[in-house]
Amino acid sequence: MNQAREVVEKLKALYNTSCDIARAGDFERYGEVRYPKLTVDVLEWRPIDRSKTFGYVDEAGTYSAVLSRPDLLEDYLTAQLEALTSNYPCSMRVEYSDIVIPPAYIKGTPPIDETRNLPRPALDDVHDAIVDGHWDAFHGPEKPLFHFGPQRFDLAIARLEHYTGIDVDTLQRYILFTNYAMHVTEFVRFGLRELSDPDSRYTRLVLPSGETVSDTVALEDLELGSKFQMPRYDLITENGDGITMINIGVGPSNAKTITDSLAVLRPEAWIMIGHCAGLDARMRIGDLILGNAYERHDHVLDDYLRRELPIPAVPEVQRTLEKAVTKVYGDDASLMRTGTVLSTGDRNWEWKDPQDLWEWLRGSTAAAVDMESCTIAANGYRYRVPYGTLLAVSDLPLHAVPKLPAGAQAFYSNSKEAHVMCAVRAMEKLARRPERLRTRKLRRTIGEVPFR
Repeated sequence: MNQAREVVEKLKALYNTSCDIARAGDFERYGEVRYPKLTVDVLEWRPIDRSKTFGYVDEAGTYSAVLSRPDLLEDYLTAQLEALTSNYPCSMRVEYSDIVIPPAYIKGTPPIDETRNLPRPALDDVHDAIVDGHWDAFHGPEKPLFHFGPQRFDLAIARLEHYTGIDVDTLQRYILFTNYAMHVTEFVRFGLRELSDPDSRYTRLVLPSGETVSDTVALEDLELGSKFQMPRYDLITENGDGITMINIGVGPSNAKTITDSLAVLRPEAWIMIGHCAGLDARMRIGDLILGNAYERHDHVLDDYLRRELPIPAVPEVQRTLEKAVTKVYGDDASLMRTGTVLSTGDRNWEWKDPQDLWEWLRGSTAAAVDMESCTIAANGYRYRVPYGTLLAVSDLPLHAVPKLPAGAQAFYSNSKEAHVMCAVRAMEKLARRPERLRTRKLRRTIGEVPFR
């Protein structure tokens, strides 16, 4: 066993020991129920391969992270430590931190007598100071190693389970977002076909009901609906590089909520597939828009990323999506265009007074309008998670083709399978060579941590 894996095993052992004390109800010892801490001393700085996108530091010194659920991040942590210690001479140590784990974050803890003075989840400790590059987070005696503190991590995990309905243990590293149940149905249909193929890389499908499908079953026999706000469907591979689809519902607030939480698990990529309003009279219903720029009128991230900050496209995702569209649809170049996506928090934006609408769009480079793509991209940029957007034009409101029920249903029926399969094929290709997603475009000039 190499040194990095030994360190991760020790992190897991310390965390599990803490949880065992809590689950045993030994509240007299609850002060021992603490998060593990990983410290890496970079003993000497030296130049490294400049193409590296993680595992580097700007100076020698002490880097540390207090971690929760190291079992969920086992492969990720091992890879990050291997990269860092291969680039610089380092010493590593694992010990308990002085931060006690609130019982609410440990499943299986018995009911607690309210008179006991045990820690509760503290929102003061739930923040993104590291991710957002706050001065104090980077100018203490120890610099941050990882992007998140332990209670920020734990609350995100709890939120994921609350909104999606199932444990995070089966969540895959490649994530598709939609806001249509029909996309979910097509994704599940694809999953069932794969599970009936003995040569498929997929081993099982987990539904938001908690049901696990691992062999041939009829789609009609499955309960695909869910009482949860953002139902999740995990199409699983043995090493976790399968595909998860989440129906996030409508609007930028939902898009921010889910990506804020998913980011702690360090997914490899996330892609939005949805519908949009086309703004060009040459467009037709069903055309595809591959977002290569983002005009943010969604507002939910304005306090975290200034509106004027450019959100770059991720070429590695763009090229893969473009090739997937060609594979699924053929070589009809008129079907797809790249362009700016404008996201708004106002679903009825097209109801503006015509002069106000003119002024709003005058000078805009937007090819399409939706409600979620800019939030997905901006939070991907913020959390260093590669992102992409593939939208289908469902209406042309500036050209007398608003979205009306009959036309919309006909469009949905004709487009849903191909649209989903473009994104699925793109994710499968990215999963074959994940190193292509290690892009320097998501790394900051200042306020960066050694880990991806």
